[in-house]
Amino acid sequence: MARQMATLMMSAVAVAVMCVTSVCAARPAADPYSVEGRVYCDTCQAGFETSATTYIEGAMVRVDCTDRHTQELLYTAEGTTDSTGQFKILIREDQGDRVCDTILVSSPQNDCKLADPGRDRSRVVLNSNNGMISRRRFANSLGFVKDQPLAVCAQVLQQYQLTDDDN
Repeated sequence: MARQMATLMMSAVAVAVMCVTSVCAARPAADPYSVEGRVYCDTCQAGFETSATTYIEGAMVRVDCTDRHTQELLYTAEGTTDSTGQFKILIREDQGDRVCDTILVSSPQNDCKLADPGRDRSRVVLNSNNGMISRRRFANSLGFVKDQPLAVCAQVLQQYQLTDDDN
């Protein structure tokens, strides 16, 4: 009887250890990195955000981390923008020496689907070896270009023109 009780206790302890181990393994990192940014529609085809810019809800953004030397893709995570065009993608672990970029994937707007070259990706540092204390990382805004500029764009773009006046 004592032997059966000891075997039963050992089995119970083994099951408890396995349950705790599986729960710990399934939990996400206790302190993940957060990559945050915004996706816009360049309504004036200016190549940058203007006062006529709109922000895109439902745009897909991806974070890709590659090996610095071989460019092999080692980590990827995706997210979607909210009603203000903002995204927040959680990265579960320090990416060390990897090169990480936020990349535009798709736009739900039929007339603003073309990714703006030069505004279609943004580099982010996802390691703790750089003097930054916070695990929040902010990507530059990412942009798509509207098929046809808005009628108001000529007036909007005048406010951004530089003059060559030396006087």
